[in-house]
Amino acid sequence: MSAAPVTALQRESVVVRTRRLAAARRRATAFLGAATALFVAVTAVGAHGTLLGYVQAGAEAAMVGGVADWFAVTALFRRPLGLPIPHTALIVERKDQFAATLGQFVQENFLNADVLAERIRSAGLAPRLAAWLADEANAARAAGHAADLVVGVAEALRDDDVQRVVTAEVTRALDSVEVAPLAGRILRVIIAGGHHAELFNTILSGADRYLADHYAELRDLFEDEAPRWVPDSVYRLIFDRLHTRLRQRLAAMAADPDDETRHQFEEWIASLPDRLETSPEMRARGERLKRDVLASAALRDWSSSLWQQAKGALRTQAADPESGLRRGLADALAATGRRLGSDRGLQEGVERVVESGARALADQFHDELADLVTGTIERWDAAETSSQLELLLGPDLQYIRINGTVVGAGVGLALHAIALALA
Repeated sequence: MSAAPVTALQRESVVVRTRRLAAARRRATAFLGAATALFVAVTAVGAHGTLLGYVQAGAEAAMVGGVADWFAVTALFRRPLGLPIPHTALIVERKDQFAATLGQFVQENFLNADVLAERIRSAGLAPRLAAWLADEANAARAAGHAADLVVGVAEALRDDDVQRVVTAEVTRALDSVEVAPLAGRILRVIIAGGHHAELFNTILSGADRYLADHYAELRDLFEDEAPRWVPDSVYRLIFDRLHTRLRQRLAAMAADPDDETRHQFEEWIASLPDRLETSPEMRARGERLKRDVLASAALRDWSSSLWQQAKGALRTQAADPESGLRRGLADALAATGRRLGSDRGLQEGVERVVESGARALADQFHDELADLVTGTIERWDAAETSSQLELLLGPDLQYIRINGTVVGAGVGLALHAIALALA
């Protein structure tokens, strides 16, 4: 339960505020004490003569004014002298009524849709926002905050949850697509563009590179299959000749556009789109392959690594003021500011959107916000609230006592003068 409304608002400690209040009380009491001592002294001597009469009247009125204002100031926070006088300790007794009144005041004067709309219109939000964004330094600073916000949101997300979402979305997207007909349409595009010849050369190049990179591995496999009675030098010679002739054949196929194998490949791939699109067997095979891929751990690992890479890239880009992300955001914000500043119709549209949003929020939540103000104040401890408010306002209120003493003396002198004049 919050004890008081001003604890978080004041930078001064409670000890300092208490000391200031005590000093202000001593000053006010000193004025009242001086007026009382003067009145007692003059009365004891006897108010003989015009001058002493004025002094006695002024001192008497000062006492009355000082005591009255002491009572008024004290009655705000506590019962004077502990007496159960009606309409005293007002803050303690009327806290809940004050809470309701303040909540109603905030609702009617701050959370009213018409008031908010008028404030938005008079504030000129769109031109001010345009001028602010058009400044490159402001745009860069806003881009940095936006990038940090994106990183913060990404860090707040659980990796497992994101992985599940990515996997589910990929699965949902692929599950609705038949693999075989899609592959057939892709092949048609490749063939129509004449890229199937490049595909054949790519296959040959890949096969040749595999033979070159795995020479030792293939030789060991060949040795394992060779008969034991064949000398090592013989089967190694045979393997080397086979390996060399195979690579030479691949090179010749790649270099000869009229190679028979190339023509066979072109005929096979030309007929493949029709078979992929119409063959039930090919369709079924494609669906089995798709289901195997979607159910594999490789897909989950891929989605996880994809998310980790995305987060790492976001962190790197957000931390570098010269990164593409930050500079792109800054340029976009600055361009938006320039466009907004030069387009009056766009400014009016933005202001209408903001005004409509403010009206909707005010209409939807003004009762809840007013109840929030009222309920918050009602939950404060009454005695502690009164004490904290006295520490905050008390030093200034003590000047009311001083003013009452001084003004009372002036009024007393004036009344005494009037009485003498009329006598």
